Amino acid sequence: MPKNKTTPTQVKVIEFINDYVDKDQKKADSLQLIELMRQWSGYEPQMWGPTIVGFGSYHYKYASGHEGDAPILGFSPRKAQFSLYIYSKTDRSDELLGKLGKFTMGKACIYVKKLADIDLKVLEALCAETIAYLHEHHECSCRS
Repeated sequence: MPKNKTTPTQVKVIEFINDYVDKDQKKADSLQLIELMRQWSGYEPQMWGPTIVGFGSYHYKYASGHEGDAPILGFSPRKAQFSLYIYSKTDRSDELLGKLGKFTMGKACIYVKKLADIDLKVLEALCAETIAYLHEHHECSCRS
C-alpha cells in the first residue's frame, strides 16, 4: 500500500503563504480563507503536504483497503487558482454549488480564481455541510 503524501508537516502556514504566494490579491485571499476556515471549523491551520492549508482532520478508509487522514477543510493557493477542499457529495452540497458563483469543479475539489468570484455565505454553508457529513461518516476530530 503506498504511503500518503498529504500528511501534516511542521511548516508554518504564514511562512508558506509568504514564500509561495507571489500575487498580493492571492495572498490577501489566502489570509482571508485562513481566518474564515479557522472560524468555521474551530481548528487552527496546519500545513498538509507541501501546499495544502488544512483545518482539523478525519480518517478515511476505502473499500479497497486504502486508508489515511485528511484535513476536514482545506485549500491550496495554486498559481492559476485556489483549490478548495471543502466538498462532500450530498444533495445539500450540490444545491449550494448552484449558488456559489464562478468556479469549476474537479472530482472532489472546487477551483476559484479569487474570493470575489464567490458568495462567502454559500462557501460557509458548504463547509458546514462537509463538516456535518464527515462527522457522520468518518472518525473525525470534529466529534470532540
